Amino acid sequence: MDRRGFLASGIAAAGATALAAAAVRPAAAQAAGSGFKLKYAPHFGMFKNHAGENPIDQLKFMAEQGFTALEDNGMKGRPVEEQEKIAQEMTRLGMTMGVFVATGDFDNVTFASSKPEIREKLLQDMRDSVEVAKRVNAQWCTVVPGCYDKGLEWDYQTANVIENLKACSEICEAANLIMVLEPLNPWKDHPGLFLTKVPQGYMICKSVGSPSCKILFDMYHQQITEGNIIPNIERAWTEVAYFQIGDNPGRKEPTTGEINYRNIFKHIHGRGFTGIMGMEHGNSQPGKEGELALIEAYRYCDSF
Repeated sequence: MDRRGFLASGIAAAGATALAAAAVRPAAAQAAGSGFKLKYAPHFGMFKNHAGENPIDQLKFMAEQGFTALEDNGMKGRPVEEQEKIAQEMTRLGMTMGVFVATGDFDNVTFASSKPEIREKLLQDMRDSVEVAKRVNAQWCTVVPGCYDKGLEWDYQTANVIENLKACSEICEAANLIMVLEPLNPWKDHPGLFLTKVPQGYMICKSVGSPSCKILFDMYHQQITEGNIIPNIERAWTEVAYFQIGDNPGRKEPTTGEINYRNIFKHIHGRGFTGIMGMEHGNSQPGKEGELALIEAYRYCDSF
């Protein structure tokens, strides 16, 4: 059965009734504007064909579709006045702020280094991030631990990463801010980075031993790096604070690739997860039709 054909009317208009279940579909998509079981977080630009370029209008459109969270990797680089306006509108709409990038160098050795000047730069990044988090009511921020050092034994680098994260955690703990470390795939997108796998992130977070140092489990990256997504979610569960979504290949919305997101979402929901599921992917189709197809995909995958 064609999923898009089956669910097309599910987002035709706000207030539409749920579609009748089909024999091969345990549940129909929800009506447009109704809530989701999980807290999916779009990003700015995802619905610009419907809402326009203004971030406030985009937030309103997201909320109208039933989304209750936002993530914005570039929030830290926005002017303070814009950060405050976004936060005010999100509060009015009852939306939760997801991650922004606190620190992440894709070209240099940072957390894997023991150099004092690099440590101080990382600490300042976190001090600055705390101030951003206060303005936008953020509980989580993304940390990418930088490149690995080709001239240093791996275990020394790991020890450096742990010590640098311990120092950063002291700053974050005082502000109730959680750094989420993001393992990124080395095969397609980010060769040369230190942190690539969830088990590696689990070991580091256990060693740091701070409530402000957890894992961002990006399922797109981990499907490429190691697969085995649900078992790895289970094994790393105590150290996972945030999820991100993207199908593979292509890094577009769920149902466009090989990952069974409907089953994964069902598993995460069944574990009682109440945090954010960041929609860190592109749209598989252009224009308004592509935006509606994306919403449709989430309604289907959330209808477990």
